[in-house]
Parts: sequence; structure tokens; C-alpha cells
Amino acid sequence: MNVPPATKTPCAACGREQAVRDRFVVNGCPIRQCVSCGLGYAEPGGFEPTDYYTANYFNGGHSDGYADYLGAEPVLRREFARTVAFIRSQVASGRLIDIGCAYGFFLQEAKPYYEVSGIELAEDAAAHCRATGLDVHSGVADEATMARLGPFDVVTLLDVIEHLPEPQQVLALAARHLKPGGIVTITTGDFGSLAARLMGPKWRLMTPPQHLWFFTRDSIRAMGERCGLTLTHFSHPGKVVPLSLIEFQLRRMLGLRATPAANASGVGIPINLFDAMRVVLRKEH
Repeated sequence: MNVPPATKTPCAACGREQAVRDRFVVNGCPIRQCVSCGLGYAEPGGFEPTDYYTANYFNGGHSDGYADYLGAEPVLRREFARTVAFIRSQVASGRLIDIGCAYGFFLQEAKPYYEVSGIELAEDAAAHCRATGLDVHSGVADEATMARLGPFDVVTLLDVIEHLPEPQQVLALAARHLKPGGIVTITTGDFGSLAARLMGPKWRLMTPPQHLWFFTRDSIRAMGERCGLTLTHFSHPGKVVPLSLIEFQLRRMLGLRATPAANASGVGIPINLFDAMRVVLRKEH
């Protein structure tokens, strides 16, 4: 499939207006890449996030979503407990907001150490959070909600920033409502990793229109700097992943029907392909 020509617009990460590389087409979406910072992005056409991120996204209804998010709660919470321990090594306590908090498992693990709140687009997931006593707001992060809940010591975007139509605007919003010394912690795929470069359009995280953005270390640093944030940590941490999700993703990659695996959600498998990064962006002043 031929890639239609790109229009010359400022890069969402580094802000430079210059040529981009046409990489490939995946799921009908052209994938392009900034020649300066390496940010990759998809052009999905008429994609509507509110129609896509529903309960079906979390229970096997989309081949590039989750197999059984609720059933995997014990595995996911053990992994989120490790994430909380890492964040506490950066900022030990204070006010924390999780943007794109899904069913609130991370917030439950963070609650003993922080005053927590969250924002979630999928109404079913947001309602589940509120039913379990969490302060979670339905919809997207906006100025009014952040002003009402903030300022914050910690903002988290855990496997979320790649889904956002306007990631730079959301990061700038987070920075405005961050206290001096506060941090934004982001986990996302690493488009500059060996796995991403070798696999190209077959990379496991190359799933437009679900994933719209494909960050590199340079692009996440550049986007942070534009928002007044300094990159202070970068790593490729391992992760314990529900067996049901591994099987679900493998079937999708092999072109098979991605049906949820029975009785596999409660089993966790440690994995590190070094193609997913964790970064900390700190507001110095």
C-alpha cells in the first residue's frame, strides 16, 4: 500500500517543522517519523476514542486491547505495587493523579502512600473505580478537572500517552498543575529499541489506531523540555504480564482469532523485551 504524502507540520514532541520519514502502513494507517527526534505517529483518519475505549477494550472485545483486565487483577496489582515502590523512590508522598487509570488497580496500590485521584475515558472502568471508593473522574484530562484536584506531586501516565490524540497538550497540562519538584512518570513503548527497529510494522506495539504515537528517548525528552520538565530517569524495566494477555497478543500477531485464554488471567509471566521504557520528567521550579 502506498503511503500518501505527509503535510509539513510541527512535530508533537520536539516542535520542529521539518521533513518526516514515511515508514510503513499498518491497519490502513500511514506511520511517519520525525527525522529530528525520532517520534513516530499514525494517521488513522476518523478514529473516535470514546467509541473505542469501552468495556469491550478491557474484556477481549478488541484484538489489540486486553484479554481479561478484571480477571487479571491479582497479577496487575502485584506489578503496580512495584511501580509504586519505584515512584516512592522519586517522590515519597503527596498528591498523585493517574491519567487513564482504567479500573483503578494502580491507584489502590498507591493509596496507602499518596492522596490519590484519577481520570478515565472508559465509563465502565471509571464507574468501577468509584464503586471501590476511588476519586476517579470520567472523561479526559482538562484544565478544570486538574485545577480542582491539584496541584500534584506526582502525575502518572502508565501505558497511556501513546493513545492520546494530543500528547503534548496533556503533558503541558500535567506540568502546569505539578508542584515544583514534582514528577510525571510515563511508561510507553520505545520506538528506538532494537525490537522495534527489527520488527518494523510487525512490532508488538505497532497497533494503530489504538496506539497513535511511538516515542523514543529523544522525543520524550524533547516533549518534556517544551513543557518545562527535565528527563531525570530512563530505563527499560521488566514486567510481570498476565498469561492471558501474552496469549491474546501472540494470537493477534500470528493472524489468529484473539480469543481470551481460559484460566490464564491469574498467572503472571516475567518478561523484558527491552522495548518498553519508563521515564521520569521532573519540574525543577
